[in-house]
Amino acid sequence: MRPDTPAEHADSADHVAEADRLERTAGRYPEDAEQLLSQAAAHLELAGERERASALYDRLLSPDLAAPLENPALVRALKAANLWEYGHEAEARAIIDGVRAAAPPHPAPWVIVAEALESHDELQAAHDTFTEAAALLVEPGAERPPAEVRPVLYGRHRVRRMLGEPHDAWDTLADGLHTGTVSLDELHDPKRVWSLGSDNPAELKAEISRLRAELGAYRAALSRPFPVAVLHWPAGELAELVEAYPSLAEEYPSHEEHLATIESSLRELAASGTPNLGIVTATVPSYEAFAASEAASPTDTSLLPQYTTTLAARGRAEPWPPPPTAPCWCGSGRGYGECHGAG
Repeated sequence: MRPDTPAEHADSADHVAEADRLERTAGRYPEDAEQLLSQAAAHLELAGERERASALYDRLLSPDLAAPLENPALVRALKAANLWEYGHEAEARAIIDGVRAAAPPHPAPWVIVAEALESHDELQAAHDTFTEAAALLVEPGAERPPAEVRPVLYGRHRVRRMLGEPHDAWDTLADGLHTGTVSLDELHDPKRVWSLGSDNPAELKAEISRLRAELGAYRAALSRPFPVAVLHWPAGELAELVEAYPSLAEEYPSHEEHLATIESSLRELAASGTPNLGIVTATVPSYEAFAASEAASPTDTSLLPQYTTTLAARGRAEPWPPPPTAPCWCGSGRGYGECHGAG
């Protein structure tokens, strides 16, 4: 979240040289010291010169600075994160507590201190920090919060996944704002997050192989015509959907009728000669995120076929019909030939 973070691939000497240059520039242009010295400190951190970086943060926070800081909370947050990285945990925690108590009106300090807590396995404290920031910075009912605020929601989503917390309204909002081809739930899968943060080369290699395999499967799915699919709500998801959006009860009077409609619709399509049929399984958080991405209400029934087509296009459809001895698509555990495929 650090603004204009310098590239990490430069070597240590390059970073130190650039930090020295920025310091000299700040001496000539004291009115720009905040931005210049913050950048210099970032270079020093990347070079491993953390004590020098802390000295620059102290210089910025000094009352003798020529120009007042525009965002002192950001400088304090950066200082705390840096201190913790080279053993000054108690001082870092005290600064983080101060930043949270000050409730800065900008997202960057919040994200930096929350991520500092997260990186040191203080997941509950990180969650609480992200949540305080969201309560302060995300306007109630906002469907498209400003871009600079979104890292608060994304970070909170990630930590909640690590903690095993169920989705809430802010998680759904984060899902809807995320535009990547991989969903936030997959991106923030705890096993994946731990693997990417590991120092074990074998774990990192396994995660890279997994990412390559996913990319290959995604490309293969895109290269094939996606199926004509029908939407399937498992019993628990349908109950949750209708409870949250009662008007959809007209669309789904009962789960048994919903399952029967799926099978009959697919049989009619097959009888008419439609090839490449499939079933996509829906979840309430995924549907809510899709509705948010379309700036529409989940109660809008015209979204349902769009949602179905989107899932099918992303390779989420299971071919229909399954073999008679394969488990039925409805999840009953019985073979398809003994369940919805009977007769």
